[in-house]
Amino acid sequence: MKKILFSTLLVSLLAGCAGQDVKDQPKAAVEDRTATQAGADTKPAGQQTVAANPLKDPNNILSKRSVYYDFDKSDVKDEYKPMVEAHAKYLTGNKAAKVAVQGNCDERGSREYNIALGNRRADSVRKVMNVMGASDSQIEVISFGEEKPRTTCHDESCWKENRRSDIVYQGE
Repeated sequence: MKKILFSTLLVSLLAGCAGQDVKDQPKAAVEDRTATQAGADTKPAGQQTVAANPLKDPNNILSKRSVYYDFDKSDVKDEYKPMVEAHAKYLTGNKAAKVAVQGNCDERGSREYNIALGNRRADSVRKVMNVMGASDSQIEVISFGEEKPRTTCHDESCWKENRRSDIVYQGE
């Protein structure tokens, strides 16, 4: 009796499945676990990951290194503060890194005045970096005055390029 009941049930199931089209049945999801298994190395054998240097990545704010000033001014403008703060954050995270902040001026003014102004400009960048946590031992302040112009014409288009502080990492 049990065999007849089981056979009838089996025939009913097979008949029910035969009436369904395979296209109508939902497809089972197939998951590729080869790359997602815990601890699996997804790199080809022998290949190592090389970390990009954020200081040399043109898309990184750390690739920007100059702060520009208005005539006879030494305060860091708001537009340059995020860049200076990013460099300060880099220095706090990389205690072995050191920078020279080089203050520059345009050709107007006496040599002595421009050396003093270049020093104030570089020092203002250092102070912003200090507030953000960078150590004085990581920052050297240098003034070149008018001695290292970026451009050499004698009008405002050049002078504005020469009124700057440059952040230069040691070893670059």
